[in-house]
Parts: sequence; C-alpha cells; structure tokens
Amino acid sequence: MLKLLKPAATRGIRLQRRTPFYWRVTFDLPPLNIFGPENIPQLNEIITAIETDPQVKVVVFDSAVEGFFLTHYNFFAPLEESTKIPPGATGLQALPDLLVRLSRAPVASIAMVRGRATGVGSELALASDMRFASRENAILSQWEVGAGLVPGGGPMARLPRLIGRGRALEVLLGADDISGDLAERYGYVNRSLTDAELDGFVDALATRIASFDKQAIAETKRLVNVASLPSDADIAPEWDAFLASVQRPASQSRIKILLDRGFHRPGDVENRLGYHVGRLNN
Repeated sequence: MLKLLKPAATRGIRLQRRTPFYWRVTFDLPPLNIFGPENIPQLNEIITAIETDPQVKVVVFDSAVEGFFLTHYNFFAPLEESTKIPPGATGLQALPDLLVRLSRAPVASIAMVRGRATGVGSELALASDMRFASRENAILSQWEVGAGLVPGGGPMARLPRLIGRGRALEVLLGADDISGDLAERYGYVNRSLTDAELDGFVDALATRIASFDKQAIAETKRLVNVASLPSDADIAPEWDAFLASVQRPASQSRIKILLDRGFHRPGDVENRLGYHVGRLNN
C-alpha cells in the first residue's frame, strides 16, 4: 500500500513513499506538464522532505502525463509571480534553489525520462544524479535560445561538465530536440532503454540503492559532488538572464509567434518544439 503526501487523486506533483527508503515523485500537470511559479511551493515541500527525512535513500522522478516528462516554464503566468517569490535556502532564486538542493541532497536521485523533458524538465533531469530515458519516447531539449530566451535553470553550468563544451553548445544554441539514443551517446543521460525495459530497470536500480546504508550513500555522493557540481556563483546568473531575456521585445515577438501557432496547447508545436523554434522566421 503506497503512502502518499497528497491524496492519490490530486493532480500536481505527487510524492509516493513506496517504502521508507524509496520514494517516487510524479509530475501530473496535464495536459502538457508545464511547470510554473504556481508549482514551486509544492516542489519545495517535496525537496525539503527529501533533504530532511532520516530514512529515504533514493528518489525517482517520473510522469503521469503521456508524452511529457516535464516541459517548459509557464509563459502565461505574470512575470511578477516569479519575481515575487523570495530566494530559497541557498540564497538563489526559487527554481534554481530547488534544483541545487536536489543535487546536494544526501539521497540518490534518478530522472526516468519518458516523453518530453523540455526546458525545466531537462534542467530537473540535469540536477538529478542519474538520468534514464525511453529509447522510443524520450526527447530532451533546451529550446530557449530558439525563442530568443536564455535558459534559467542551470544548464549552462551543468551541461558542459556532463557532456563537454562543444556538445553543450550544440544542445543549447541548436535548441533542437535530442532523442533518447543521441542523449545517451552524448552523455546527456546515463542510458537509453527500450520503453518496455525502462520501468523495470529504474525500479530495480532504485530498489538496490535503497537496500544500502544511507550514510555510505550520502558520503559517497557528497564527495562526487565536490568534483562535479557547479558552484552557486555559476548557477546564479542564469535565472537573472532568463528573466531579462523574457522581457526583450525580440523574445516577446518570437514567443507570440509560437503562441499563435499552438505553443502552450496540445498539438504539433508542443510535440515538435525543436522543429518549430527553428522556423520562427518562416
């Protein structure tokens, strides 16, 4: 029997304690799993639980929305809804704060990417300790430059450390969709697996880690973090650059074109965002 932080019927971001040691966080924000300032308090509650629970050892992030792991920021939310949220415990703005805290939490975190991990979804996957993708159904992207935006959740600091400078610039400046197989070849994800294998593989790995000693997990992760994580000073400028870029007339024009063509609504633009941002001048 699953223990739930919220009732099972509640849509939003659900935390399931499969066991005291192994948790699942499920994004259920239909129809597109768009993330916005309205979702930050709930994710903050979950990240705080992950940081402070004395027993949890591993957490898996997944999605209940077919075709979408977690997508871009909510561009219908007034900008002040984002800017009025106070900085988090790290001193960073709210979203980067949550992602940094996830990376540093004394718990192994796994992103199970099935569907589109676009913008915020990619950034959450990058902030997780491990990423596993559906070969047939995973798409990762940092699409923002194609719309005249600067990504805000840390990918400029994280991607070069993960996949190298050249490939990071290809992902960020190309602003195109990256399949699960290509993501594996680049090191953007640990592995791509067939969709039929993905759940079983991730569950087995999480169950295995959950059987180990929590202090050994936490200490090993802490020492890996020393060698691999960007500093807060590397992360901080990205959110400010994102907020500034959203307000530029050129970006506003490109986002309006996307909205007119179907952005933020179920359909081809959201399903093939990389294709469409490459054709905004057409």
